[in-house]
Amino acid sequence: MTGTAATDTPTVVKLGGSTVDDLAGTWWDDLARFGRDHPLVLVHGWSKPLKNLSPRYHEPSAILRDRYGNQSRWTTPEVIEDIKTVSAELAEDVLRRLEQRGITAERVLGSDGLVTAGEGERWWWKEKQLVELENLVGPITGVDPAALKNLKAGHAYLVTPLARDAAGREVNTDGDRAAAAVAGGIGAEQLVLVTDVAHLLIDDQPVRRITAEAAARFRDKGATGGMRKKLRAAGEALDRGVDRVVIGSAPVTDLIAERTGTVITRA
Repeated sequence: MTGTAATDTPTVVKLGGSTVDDLAGTWWDDLARFGRDHPLVLVHGWSKPLKNLSPRYHEPSAILRDRYGNQSRWTTPEVIEDIKTVSAELAEDVLRRLEQRGITAERVLGSDGLVTAGEGERWWWKEKQLVELENLVGPITGVDPAALKNLKAGHAYLVTPLARDAAGREVNTDGDRAAAAVAGGIGAEQLVLVTDVAHLLIDDQPVRRITAEAAARFRDKGATGGMRKKLRAAGEALDRGVDRVVIGSAPVTDLIAERTGTVITRA
């Protein structure tokens, strides 16, 4: 698919936590035009506003690495509250931008019945030792699309990617992987990961189109940092039935039309 013809099939757009403040008014104009003809679900990150909230979120100790090498924010109940604080402010800004452009919008906390999570990793490296820590982070195990009951063109949902675990606790989840789970859960045709890089780069060369299998090979052997997580999320979205995933920094319609960015498909 390379056009933006009207459809009842939803599109999920993940807004990187470091990108929201930098998106120009023309970017939001483009999103609103797309949203008038398509059911739209936005999932937002919070990395930049959380770091702006307190210097402690810049400290190396704020990030943990598990025994498998995966990184995660060390999340306590206090961190959950800080996430909710900065997310509420971010959501107010995003909803205002959409409503000024004729898109009705509402915010949904993933932990309010939309996203469920399983038991998280308990062993983490700390000061060069593997120790057992309580970390309120869990893998997503389910999405209940009933929480997004008003999916229609001209209306958008903004999802804050917290989840609820089996014990009823609010837990942190990775925003990209939450967007992938939501996209699969609501039967989205495509997932757009808006980030601060124009393309996936392999050997310093931009990649316009790649299969999930090739992307997974690069993810495990060459990708680093945020791109590694985005490629994992892309694979999970495709496994959940999403037709394609687009990664890039351009307006949404340019990414969907494949005029720029990197498109990842099952085959």
